Amino acid sequence: MINRVVLVGRLTKDPDLRYTPSGAAVARFTLAVNRTFSNAQGERETDFINCTVWRKQAENTANFLKKGSLAGVEGRIQTGSYEGQDGKRVYTTEVVADSVQFLEPKSANADRSQGQQPSYQQNQSPSPSQQNHTRVDEDPFSSGSGPIEVSDDDLPF
Repeated sequence: MINRVVLVGRLTKDPDLRYTPSGAAVARFTLAVNRTFSNAQGERETDFINCTVWRKQAENTANFLKKGSLAGVEGRIQTGSYEGQDGKRVYTTEVVADSVQFLEPKSANADRSQGQQPSYQQNQSPSPSQQNHTRVDEDPFSSGSGPIEVSDDDLPF
C-alpha cells in the first residue's frame, strides 16, 4: 500500500513550533494549495491543508518559513479522531511531512514588498551553503479575498 502526498503552496500563518515532554520538536502549519481546475464560475478554489513536521525539519521550518512563504511538502496522509467537548466524535486529516522544501530565494521577500515578482533561473540549484528561504513581513493575501493563484512557474516540477 502506498500513502504519499506531494504539495506546493503558501503558508497561511507562521509555523507553530513546540516541543514534546521528551524534547522532540514538532511544527504545525497550514498550506494553501490551489486546485488544478476551475469551478463553475471560472475561479480556482483553494484547499487549506494542515501539516505537521517533526525534529530538525520542524525547527528549520519554524526558523525559515513564515506566513506567505512558498513551500513544498512531501509526506503521508494521517487521519485520527477524538471526542469533542460536545461529546461528538471529531475526525481529523493532516499531512505528516517527511520533507519540507523552501521554494523561494531569500530575495523573494524584498521583491514582494516592492511589488516585484522574483526572477527565477531554470535548472539552477542552490549550493549547500546558500540558504533557500524567505521571510515575509507583509500579508501576501491582502490584495483580494479570492483564491490564491499559483502559476506554473511556482511549481518545482
